[in-house]
Amino acid sequence: QVQLVESGGGLVQAGGSLRLSCAASGIIFSIYAMDWYRQAPGKQRELVAGTTTGGYTNYANSVKGRFTIFRDNAKNTVYLQMNSLKPEDTAVYYCHGRRVGSQADYWGQGTQVTVSS
Repeated sequence: QVQLVESGGGLVQAGGSLRLSCAASGIIFSIYAMDWYRQAPGKQRELVAGTTTGGYTNYANSVKGRFTIFRDNAKNTVYLQMNSLKPEDTAVYYCHGRRVGSQADYWGQGTQVTVSS
């Protein structure tokens, strides 16, 4: 059974930092591209950051320079380090794993991040 379990969300003041974690089980983690998405109330889910199996990373323009995605294949975990948080970063953050070239596509249950002004 595949599971992606996020943790690390919470309430933080503007300018603060949080680190989200997503622990994967039931998959060969190293062959999955991993992404972080977020969804704010009344808005569509959007891609925040992604990392490929080869370690290439990409970011939404709104988080470039503030967020960093990185993975630890030995721990089957992907992280999202979020610095200089803004109230507009408030959302539920979801972990997503996808195997390129297949239909394998998995989501975590989400973790709430709330940034107060």
